[in-house]
Amino acid sequence: MTEISWLDGLKTVIGPEKITVDAAAIAQHSYDVWPVAAKWKGQGKQPYKPEVVVRPTSAKEVSDVLKWASASRVAVTPWGLGSGVTGAAIPSRGGISLDMAGMKQVIALDETNLMVKVQGGKLGLELENELNERGYTLNHSPQSLDRSSVAGWVATRAIGQFSSRYGGIEDLAVAFTAVLPTGEIIETKFAPRAAVGPDLRHVFMGSEGTMGVITDVTLKIFPLAEHRIFEALRFDSVEAGATVMRQFMRVGLRPFLVRFYDVDEAKHAMQDKSFDSCVMFLGFEGVKGVAEAEYNAVMDICAAHGGQKIGPAAVEAWMCRRFDFSTVENLLSEPGGLAETIEISHFWDGILDTYYQLKKALAPYADEVLGHFSHVYPQGTSLYVILLGRVESDAVAEANILKIWETAMNICLETGAAISHHHGVGMARAPYIRADLASSALVLDKVKTAIDPAGVMNPGKLGLNRVGS
Repeated sequence: MTEISWLDGLKTVIGPEKITVDAAAIAQHSYDVWPVAAKWKGQGKQPYKPEVVVRPTSAKEVSDVLKWASASRVAVTPWGLGSGVTGAAIPSRGGISLDMAGMKQVIALDETNLMVKVQGGKLGLELENELNERGYTLNHSPQSLDRSSVAGWVATRAIGQFSSRYGGIEDLAVAFTAVLPTGEIIETKFAPRAAVGPDLRHVFMGSEGTMGVITDVTLKIFPLAEHRIFEALRFDSVEAGATVMRQFMRVGLRPFLVRFYDVDEAKHAMQDKSFDSCVMFLGFEGVKGVAEAEYNAVMDICAAHGGQKIGPAAVEAWMCRRFDFSTVENLLSEPGGLAETIEISHFWDGILDTYYQLKKALAPYADEVLGHFSHVYPQGTSLYVILLGRVESDAVAEANILKIWETAMNICLETGAAISHHHGVGMARAPYIRADLASSALVLDKVKTAIDPAGVMNPGKLGLNRVGS
């Protein structure tokens, strides 16, 4: 093993018992859930890895490590629970992988003001279950709820399956504590809303560990809904379903669950290979009379555009398996197995053109190209494109996945779609972020230079190439 020249210095700021150079721990922190990383692992490749893994248990320890790392010019890549799907937590410049999983305590539950304060390493599903026992919910429900951390949601600007009613993490995180790269511990403004200058939470939201380390988060909570209604509906075309979603969102109707599958993905959503139309999954909740009124209003809009109700069973079945990622994971574990999910967003007047271009252009790279729309807004919607296939080797699968990203990102840039809706940038989108941000990238550069003058925080991500670049 290569000697690490700065290891003794690190041991002086955090005890050696919290540092490991064990090969298994290094390997664990060299891959996240990005399908390209899965193909690296299948080929025995480890192109990026930390030199050490550090496991702090307090904000003070995080502060000590970052202050030392900035002075010593050692890269630090925050690591939550390793569930990212774009390579954001993979240490592209070596150095320290700062594993936050040990910081997982609930600090305070405020039932009067409907908030919970929790350390950043807390597993999402564990927190949700604990809140459910008290009669509350986060209403933040990403597919990764059973494998992602609270701080990871903030760092990647995450969103959940119920966002059409409750919003993304930017709407649900009230405040948080963060440690700057130079070691200062700061707390963002704690208020239901404030107009005290810029909203500084957004310096860290979506920053993917490039601006510091989030150590605790205060989140909104909600009483569990007293009533829920589910419905699935057939539609003859993607256009009809898109029109329905646009219509009910523009008049202020807010189902908590909105998912619309094209005919190819509908077969998977319905778990029925013979299903031959598009399908929409809807859910409504809240006070019984209000939920029922909202359901009836949305059903009227659906009927006016050819929607045919087929009952709640398929939606209820999906609710029971909505954290299941096994189709993609099992395929990626096979030699030559290929799978990828790419989510983008666009306005209503641009999303269908983008959808059709992606479906056509990506078809050569996979056996199936599936599409669904979710996370809807009065102005537009996100679009998922899911690719599944098998090729002759992991090397070919890796090459195909990278070509899929190149093709998809270029189409988004050409059509004006956002290149990411909520999975972030990481390594997958890094080559395209400058073109997407255009002139506003200058602000990102200046903020990074001011906050992290040594350039040690997750260098190479968000197009911010410092330390060793």
